[in-house]
Amino acid sequence: VQLQASGGGLMQVGGSLRLSCAASGQTFRRYAMGWFRQAPGKEREFVAAISWSGGSTDYADSVKGRFTVSRDNAKNTVYLQMNSLKPEDTAVYYCATIFVIWSDDRAKIRGYDYWGQGTQVTVSS
Repeated sequence: VQLQASGGGLMQVGGSLRLSCAASGQTFRRYAMGWFRQAPGKEREFVAAISWSGGSTDYADSVKGRFTVSRDNAKNTVYLQMNSLKPEDTAVYYCATIFVIWSDDRAKIRGYDYWGQGTQVTVSS
């Protein structure tokens, strides 16, 4: 599976962006997907996860209520809709195929497989 993230850019505080992660290969729909981000000088952190069917989703507390993850298996694409953007959302955003256990509607990520190349999101105040 090859992943291509896109949709990043420069946005003002309070604005919205939608990131896309397009996957090649027929096995995409078998994978749960995750979005992660890495800000300068910080470690990569979890942002959102979605099950292979799209029926389960989970979010980091810092983005809950503002970001929405979704997927279209017919288009081999997963999305991250980001609303009410804050300066602290500035980071490079990555998508990845993940191995996850769902428990009490929370995603417990157990591993990663394929990563996209990342797309820069910059939120200016």
